[in-house]
Amino acid sequence: MNNEGQEHKSLDEVHESVKTSVKKKGWRKILAFLGPAYLISVGYMDPGNWATDLAGGSQFGYSLLWVLLMSNLMALLLQSLSTRLGIVRKVDLAQASREEYPKFVNYILYLFAEIAIAACDLAEVIGMAIGLQLLFDLPLIWGVCITVFDSFLLLFLLNKGMRKMEAFIVSLIAIIGVSFLIEMFFAKPILSEVVSGFVPSIPDGRALYIAIGIIGATVMPHNLYLHSSLVQTRKIKSGKKSIKQAIRFNLIDSTIALNLAFFVNAAILILAAAVFYKNGRFDVAEIQDAHKLLEPFLGSSWAPILFALALIAAGQSSTLTGTLAGQIVMEGYLNLRIQPWVRRLITRLLAIIPALFTILYFGERATGELLVLSQVVLSLQLGFAIIPLIHFVSDKKKMKGFHIKWPIKIISWVISIVIIVLNAKLVFDELKSWMIAVENPIYIWIFIVPVVVGCLVLLIFISIWPTLKKRKIQQIKNHAPHQLPAKIGTLNEAVIYKNIAIAVDFSTADKKSIEAAIQLGGKSATYTLIHSVETPGAFIHGKHVDDYEAASDKASLENYQKELQVKGYLVTIELGFGTAKKSIPKIINSAEEKFDILILGSHGHQFIKDIILGTTVDSVRHKVSIPVFIV
Repeated sequence: MNNEGQEHKSLDEVHESVKTSVKKKGWRKILAFLGPAYLISVGYMDPGNWATDLAGGSQFGYSLLWVLLMSNLMALLLQSLSTRLGIVRKVDLAQASREEYPKFVNYILYLFAEIAIAACDLAEVIGMAIGLQLLFDLPLIWGVCITVFDSFLLLFLLNKGMRKMEAFIVSLIAIIGVSFLIEMFFAKPILSEVVSGFVPSIPDGRALYIAIGIIGATVMPHNLYLHSSLVQTRKIKSGKKSIKQAIRFNLIDSTIALNLAFFVNAAILILAAAVFYKNGRFDVAEIQDAHKLLEPFLGSSWAPILFALALIAAGQSSTLTGTLAGQIVMEGYLNLRIQPWVRRLITRLLAIIPALFTILYFGERATGELLVLSQVVLSLQLGFAIIPLIHFVSDKKKMKGFHIKWPIKIISWVISIVIIVLNAKLVFDELKSWMIAVENPIYIWIFIVPVVVGCLVLLIFISIWPTLKKRKIQQIKNHAPHQLPAKIGTLNEAVIYKNIAIAVDFSTADKKSIEAAIQLGGKSATYTLIHSVETPGAFIHGKHVDDYEAASDKASLENYQKELQVKGYLVTIELGFGTAKKSIPKIINSAEEKFDILILGSHGHQFIKDIILGTTVDSVRHKVSIPVFIV
């Protein structure tokens, strides 16, 4: 059995925040479900796609258009499986994996997922930096550094609600779409040649490398984690009719959004084919080169401006989904929740460091190759996300009758096998070329080959484990970042607190804290008022400090004590020294007579100080063993 009813909710801050149970019919009812796929679609038109599409179009004309179409159909099927998992089981892909596979396997899968997210974010960082350089002539290295801050935009948008964030993403998609629609008007591609590109063909080995990059750029592993979580932002009733309706409407959402992404990707490749391939510029794989050549080839100064604007919009929109995916895989696989701003910063730094290294060591011209490489890395991670997903949505018991049927299951496995075989060929060809290029390949055999073999073994393991796993009641897996709840047992109807500690800071919040304590203990309890002196002298000399603030704080405590004693309450005082988050637990834990409960007010540091120093409440409650009542 599992604990799907008790688990921590995926993207808890926006979970089931959008109502869908409206009385409207037709498109108005569908509109309540539309949105998650648009956040997914931006990952299918990020700067990494631009690099592979430009390289494919300039080198091979329209011949790789069929790869884009095939990738889009693959993406549509896989994203529909992802939404099915989230809607039916109310878990995301990372949570489902954690429930199914052994712990050590989940650690490896988490590592691979983080590598995929870092590769995706790397493409977004470089794309944004290039866009800023092209539009404002900003040095590339400055642009990379600036992208540290744009990831925090997600925090602001999430606080405004899911619908606001979706509206922002849709507006960015509109900028991208309109920009390329105008670009197509300038390029005037020949329709018959475009149609011929949908006939499958792979001209040579380099085309295979770019084709795999296109697949990696289109079918992104982190989007599978993300979509299974985003669909849970809709509040869906538990009945079969409601679930079936949600699956259908989300398929419509995915179809519309991914077709828009296909239009953008196809437009980039067609633009490269019609402008560069047609004019014999087969070497255009860099975004900067494409931007520079658009004006002379198309004869319009608007062409490069629209190109740069669309690139910035693509990078900005993609960074939001990448950081969200990072949060999902960390919480799902590791059962670990950290501050959202820390999570965003870690994700972004993992992308910025290799980007800065590449620019400083290899120069700005190497960013195009880095973009293509990032997409190939994404493609290499696909199998580790697709295989578990297919297993999960095929499980009749856990999917409650909404498991995928045999035709879809067969197609899904065929897609998985095609991707894995293409990746295996790419890895084999790369290893072969490396061994030929170096004089002594012993290091490749020692360091690289074992990793490749290990990945193959892991693929086999995650493929057969769910089938071989014994069908017995499984131990409950907890998706929340804390232990499973203990059995409550028999409850006392009334709790009498005899020894109550109250933290005060001589602010207006003290009155509420003291009132709350008195409601718990009445006149039969003993109350201890605690305050911390946080002067420099208190940090250095502790209880031996003799300064004005220490004396003033002690006098204020005594005033509180006298006022309460007059009212008939038994009150003692304790003065702590140093930071409140250290001195309060010290007083509580060292008390001769154990306290029954600690009352903390909502006072403390705010905003910047909270970010730098941390909050008193969060720190204190983890350092004491008694209940903490926060007023």
